[in-house]
Amino acid sequence: MINKILSRRDFLRLSALAAGGAALAACKSGTTATTAPAQEQPAEAPAAGEKITLRMWSHQNVSFVTANEQLVKKYTDANPNVTITYENFPYSDFITTIQTSMAAKNEADLMEMFGSWVQSYAKGGTLAEIPEVLMSMSKAQDLFYAAPLDGYVWEGKLYGLPNEYNLEVGGVLANKRMFEEAGLKYPPEWKSWDELVADAKKMTKVEDGNMTVSGFDYVTGDGLGFLFWEGVLERGAEYFAEDKVHLNMISPEAEATVQWLTDMAQKDKVVDPLTFNGDSNWVGTSFFQGLVAIGYIGPWIVPEGRRNFPDFKDPWDHVSSPFYGSERKFAADAGWGKVVSPNSKVADTAWDFAKYCTEDAANARFWNVGTGTVPALKSVAEDPTLLNDINWLGPSLKVLPYGRFVGDLQDRDYIWYNVIQVRVTECLQGLHTVKETCQLMNDEANAQIDAKLANK
Repeated sequence: MINKILSRRDFLRLSALAAGGAALAACKSGTTATTAPAQEQPAEAPAAGEKITLRMWSHQNVSFVTANEQLVKKYTDANPNVTITYENFPYSDFITTIQTSMAAKNEADLMEMFGSWVQSYAKGGTLAEIPEVLMSMSKAQDLFYAAPLDGYVWEGKLYGLPNEYNLEVGGVLANKRMFEEAGLKYPPEWKSWDELVADAKKMTKVEDGNMTVSGFDYVTGDGLGFLFWEGVLERGAEYFAEDKVHLNMISPEAEATVQWLTDMAQKDKVVDPLTFNGDSNWVGTSFFQGLVAIGYIGPWIVPEGRRNFPDFKDPWDHVSSPFYGSERKFAADAGWGKVVSPNSKVADTAWDFAKYCTEDAANARFWNVGTGTVPALKSVAEDPTLLNDINWLGPSLKVLPYGRFVGDLQDRDYIWYNVIQVRVTECLQGLHTVKETCQLMNDEANAQIDAKLANK
């Protein structure tokens, strides 16, 4: 099976298209599988009086739309002087819509934005800073994990509030049938990557020179970036150069990380990177076709897999993955959250609703459960009853305190996908040496950073 899915966001975009108008219409009519948490006390919202109309935008993934609509209804029921006009767009059009409308200064008052985009918009003056009286930096740092929050911070100022902690780290998909057929312990309790690879080798299958089952597929658009950042950090180095702007992708630790990734493919042969990669037999589909024993991908895939592959009969779960060295350290994206336009005439109400969705624990939890995402709010993630509603998040919740925001890469997607994903995959395929790969990544990433800086 051939797939053109390189990232989580590509998958969410295609999932939204596949869901079709009927599902979206059901969301818009209020027919949903979940109900917003009951209002226990009046919200601290704008005082009753003059009617306020607030425009809100998001992308068109059905679960996101459903959760947002329920929170809109709950908020406006409690604040009858407020009307929220909620519009959502196909993912492929969403970024263009934001950018063109910002140029014309007619964007929505409130927007749901991916956190790793926020700094670039904040630098351009196209996002509003949250007033200190509504949310101080110190309070935000107490409430939210650093990795998701710091994506919303630019020059010490806060430009939004996160709903989600976006990561691929901490867990992997594991096929129970394959473990048991190989005589391996399930669920696994790996103490090191070497132990994971040893198990993966026993589950890899090759017939007539062709790999039919990958023991461990980590060759994905998102996964290679996460593994690279984590590998450098856990080996005791920093992937930013001394100026904190450019990247150092030629350090001994960077080379050691790429060598490790390459060895798993070329020496251990737990994956054939020509057959299993971001373009062909992508792990988010091939795992659910019985072609992968262990798949490196974030927890967001679990509800998508359950929904999109109902006929997959093998028992499986999202289980804890190991780390390198004595302490887990990783870099992650800031996930989806809420931002406000600097051109909004109802900014106070927009910020109030943003806080309502992200700071209020009941509402934040409702949004995370409805969208199947990892909480950015500490109190939600640390509540053990969360696993009653999102039972696959256990491995991810264990690692949240150890992550940091990946940082301002100037062009996050280009460096993640066009540089790391492309060049490391080529290295795994034998097209370049490890040293050549690191030099190519270093040159290309920093050239893109310089180009972005020159255009500012």
